[in-house]
Amino acid sequence: MSDHKHEHGADCGCGHDHDHDHEHEEFVLTLTDEQGNDVEMVLVETFDVGEKLYALLLERNNPGADGVILRMEEENEEMVLYNIEDEEEWNAVEEAYNELVAAQE
Repeated sequence: MSDHKHEHGADCGCGHDHDHDHEHEEFVLTLTDEQGNDVEMVLVETFDVGEKLYALLLERNNPGADGVILRMEEENEEMVLYNIEDEEEWNAVEEAYNELVAAQE
């Protein structure tokens, strides 16, 4: 999982309603953390930066924990998630995400 995290919770300002009263289908996937533990993550949102697509994920059983943003790429007709390793790319993604949050407020 990426070292770049965003705090989420009821008042995080990300524009996502963390207190749902309605039923909806979750897109859940399992990632392995730095300690080798499997963590169920929920896809909260996707957004574009330039020509690339990024996904915001939250822990399924701990939505108040830090979120993670990963790059999504299509390979052999499947979506694959990648850590953002490049600092310049991360800065562009962080700026775009912050603009997205500000626009939803």
